Amino acid sequence: MPQMRIFLFLLLSLVSMTNAAMAQSEAISDAKINALVKQAWSEYKVSNFEKSLLTSRVALNYATTLKNDQLIAKSYKVIAVNFNELSEFDKAIFFYHKSLFYANKIDNDSLKYSLYNNLGNVYCFEKKQIKIGIGYYKKSIAYGLKINDLNQVYFTNVNIAWAYFDCGNFDDGYSYLKFVNNNEKKYGDASTEIVVNMLNGMYAAYKEDNDVAANHFLEAIKIGKNSEEQSDLSYAHLEYSKFLTKSKRYKEAYENLLEFNKITEELYNLEKLKKASLAGFNLELDEYKRQIDKIENEKISQYQSLKKSRVIVILFILISFVLILLIITLIKNIGFKKKHNLELLKAKEIAEQASLIKTQFISTISHELRTPLYGVVGITNMLLEEHKELSNSLHLSSLKFSARYLLTLVNDILQINKIEENKVELENMTFNISDEIAMIKNSLSFLSQNNNNRIEVYIDPKIPEYLIGDKLRLAQILMNLVSNALKFTKNGEVNISINLNSIKGKLYFLEFHVKDNGVGIAVDDQSKIFEKFVQVGRRDEDYQGTGLGLSIVKRLLGLFGSTIKLESDIGKGTVFTFMIPFEHDPVKTKTIIEEIEVDLTSDEVYKILIVEDNVINQLVTRKIIEKNNYVCEVVDDGFAALELLTAVEFDLILMDINMPLMNGFETTQRIRQLGIDTPIVALTAFDKDEIKDEAMSSGMNDIIIKPFEPVQLFKIMNYLICETKNVG
Repeated sequence: MPQMRIFLFLLLSLVSMTNAAMAQSEAISDAKINALVKQAWSEYKVSNFEKSLLTSRVALNYATTLKNDQLIAKSYKVIAVNFNELSEFDKAIFFYHKSLFYANKIDNDSLKYSLYNNLGNVYCFEKKQIKIGIGYYKKSIAYGLKINDLNQVYFTNVNIAWAYFDCGNFDDGYSYLKFVNNNEKKYGDASTEIVVNMLNGMYAAYKEDNDVAANHFLEAIKIGKNSEEQSDLSYAHLEYSKFLTKSKRYKEAYENLLEFNKITEELYNLEKLKKASLAGFNLELDEYKRQIDKIENEKISQYQSLKKSRVIVILFILISFVLILLIITLIKNIGFKKKHNLELLKAKEIAEQASLIKTQFISTISHELRTPLYGVVGITNMLLEEHKELSNSLHLSSLKFSARYLLTLVNDILQINKIEENKVELENMTFNISDEIAMIKNSLSFLSQNNNNRIEVYIDPKIPEYLIGDKLRLAQILMNLVSNALKFTKNGEVNISINLNSIKGKLYFLEFHVKDNGVGIAVDDQSKIFEKFVQVGRRDEDYQGTGLGLSIVKRLLGLFGSTIKLESDIGKGTVFTFMIPFEHDPVKTKTIIEEIEVDLTSDEVYKILIVEDNVINQLVTRKIIEKNNYVCEVVDDGFAALELLTAVEFDLILMDINMPLMNGFETTQRIRQLGIDTPIVALTAFDKDEIKDEAMSSGMNDIIIKPFEPVQLFKIMNYLICETKNVG
C-alpha cells in the first residue's frame, strides 16, 4: 500500500508543523498577557495615556498570536478608552466595536455591559447623538440585569440621568435620577457620590430651588477634594460655575471656572497628549500591519497548497481507482440493501405509529381519570370539612386514600412516559429540606398507621437552611422510597437520614438513606426491582402497588446525574442510598423568594367566573372558591361565558379546556378578541406540558392541573389579579 504510506507521511508532516506552531505560542502565557492588560488599565487610570497605549499594544500583539479572544477583547477595550480620553472619538468607537466583536464570540456579558456603557458615554457626551447613546445605555442595563450586577445597573442609570441633563432634557432624565436617589445607600459608592450630588444640584437649579442646588454643588466639591475622582470634581466646578453665572454671582462663577481649568490641565497636560497621540498612531500602524500580514499569510498558504497539489492529484488518481473497485462491489449489494432498507423503514413507521398511539392513549386515559378523581377528592374534602363528626370515619379516610392512590398511579404512568420521551427538565426552586421531609412524613401518616409503623427523621445540622434545586422531583423520589418501605414493613420503623457528604463551591452534596426493618429483598430479585411493572415478594402477602415507583426513582435520579444503591436481605430490611447536589446561594435564594412571594392577606372580595361543563366539578370548584371569601358565577360552556362577559366584569376566569360546542382555547381567543384582558387560568385534567403552548398562544395566563391543592390555586389567582390591577 504505497499510496497509504504517502498519505500517512503527509499527515504526520502536517501534525509536526501544527505542534511547532503551538510550541511557539506557548512561550507567551495567558497570565503574562492578562498582567499587561491590567498594567495598561492602571496607566490609563492615572492619565498616563502614552504608556497605557504602548502596553495595550504589546498585550494585543501577544493575544492575537495566541488567538485568545477574551484577552484580545480586553486589549481593544483599553485602547478604545485611551482614544476616548484623547478626544479621538471616531477611533474610540472603532476600537469599542472591535472589542465588542470578540466579546460576542466568547459571550462575555460583563465585558459587553462595560462596552455598551462606554459607547453610550461617547455618543451622548462627545458626539451629542443622544438617541443612539441612550440606546447603548439601555443595552448596557440589560446585560447588567442578566449578570445580576445591580451596582453596575445603578452606575449606568447615573450616566443616563447625566446625559439627559447635559443636553437640557431634565424631564426625561428625572426618572433615572429618582432611581439613583432611591438606591444610593444600597448601590452607591465613592465613584458616583460626586456626580450624584452634582446631578441633584443641576435638577434643583432647573427647578429654581437655588438653596438646595447650591448645597448639592458644594457637597459635590467637598467630596471631590478628598477623592481620587478628579475628573468628576472638575465637572462639579463647571456646573456650579454655570449655576452661579445664572444667579449673577459672577466672581464665584469665575473662581469655579478657574478650578475647572486647573484640574483639567493637570489631568491632560499637552506633553502627555502629544506622546500618547504618537503611541496611538503606532497602534493604528500595527492594526494595518496586522491586516497586511493576514493577507500575506493567506498568499503563502495558497502557494504552499499549489506546491502540494501534484501530490494530491497523484493521491486522488490512486484513491479514485480504489473507489471504482469499491463502487463495483457496492452496486452488487445495492439490490439487497434496498430491499432490507424498505423493510426497516416500514418497521420504523410502525414503531413510530405505535409510540404515537401509546402517547395519545396515556394522555386520554389520564385526562379521563383525573376529571372524576377531582370530583371524588373534592367532595370527600367537603364532607370532612362540613361534617366534623365524620373526621375519624375510616370509610371516608379510605375513600380519600384510594382516590389519592389512583391519582398517583395515573401520574406515575404519565411521568414514566414523559421521562422515556425526554420531556422532563429539572427546575430551580428554593426550599427548606426540613419542611420538605416534614411534608412527606405527614402525607404518608395514613399509610404508616395502617401497618403500625414509625417514621424517624435525621437531618445533618451542617446542611444550610435554604437550598436551590428541583424540590418536586426530590419529594417524588423520597415519597416513592418511603411509601415502598412502609408497605413492606409491619410494626416496624422507617428511617430517613440526610447527611452533608461534601461541598464543592456553591454545590452541597447531600447523601440520602431510606432504611426499613421490613421483609427485605432477596439477592436474586434485587436486579429486577427497578424495572417497570415488576414486583417481588408477592408470594406470601398481597402488597398494593403497580411496580412503577422504583422505576421512576431510578429515572428521576438519572436526571440529577445520580444513581441509587441497594442493600437488603430477606428478613433483615432494606436500605436505599443516593446522593444529589443542591446549590446554596443566599443572594440567589433571596431573589427567588422575592419573585414567588404572593400577598394572600387582601380583604378585598374578588369576582370569579367558572367555565365548566361537568356538574360535579362545578360544585367542587365553587365550594373551594366561595369558602375563601370569593364571589363566583358558573356557566356550562364557552358561548354562555362570552354572553355573560359582555354584561358583567370579573376579576378572574377559571376555564375548563375539554368542553362541548366550543373548547377552552377557542373561548379564550374570542374573549381576547373582545378586548377583555381579565386573567384566565386553565383549570384542566390535561397534563400541563401537552397544552402549555396552545394555552399561552390562545391568551391564557396560567394553567392549574386537576386535582390541585387549594393554596396553589389561590396563590396563582391572587398574583394574577393583583398584577392586572397594578398594571391597570
